[in-house]
Amino acid sequence: MNGAEISVLSMFLHADPLVQGVMVLLFLASLASWVVIFEKTVLLRRVGRDIRLFREAAGSPDFRLFRETAGGQDLNFYACPGFTRDIAATGLAECRYHPGGESRADFRARVESVMRVALAGHLERLENRVLFLATVGASSPFIGLFGTVWGIMHSFIGIAASGETTLAVVAPGIAEALFATAVGLVAAIPAVIAFNKISNAHKKMAREALGGLSLLGNQLARLYYQPSVE
Repeated sequence: MNGAEISVLSMFLHADPLVQGVMVLLFLASLASWVVIFEKTVLLRRVGRDIRLFREAAGSPDFRLFRETAGGQDLNFYACPGFTRDIAATGLAECRYHPGGESRADFRARVESVMRVALAGHLERLENRVLFLATVGASSPFIGLFGTVWGIMHSFIGIAASGETTLAVVAPGIAEALFATAVGLVAAIPAVIAFNKISNAHKKMAREALGGLSLLGNQLARLYYQPSVE
């Protein structure tokens, strides 16, 4: 390959096989990162909406945990949308247990405790594959740099064997090697940005969900607490 033929495709095709393998690996990592980014963006948008509606409903003075159905009563979808229905159902099941000598504060704390455990399980599942983005973001530049170093070494060995040291001979091999670093950065930068934004979104949703749990705990204590009669 001469200097006039340098292009992205030609740099890949004429690169050392090991450098080609590094580029393919980084391309696949970047593709997988974008799949995770798209999936998490859609999921977090839906979950964030559910948590916001849940918190608004739990803090409303007109809160209604149940709705009337043909078979009796069911959890109100508008009060507990999405996965928050499972959390409300967990708290409601705990309300049916009435140990003696329990104050209203103790009742509320017990109910909120089991709901926080249920919430933690859901939030943990939301974090699946997020660490993959951190791994890609942290390792891709170094993987690309490895390909660059290997490619430059390979180029210098070829230059020494041919005895040609003109820029037209040296430049293509160096360009092929540096291309691996560029691919590594292309894979790493979106992954790092997405990891930071998704992590911040998780923290914000966790705070809002805990606030909703506190409001729901107060509502459940108001509706289901039964003081013991001496």
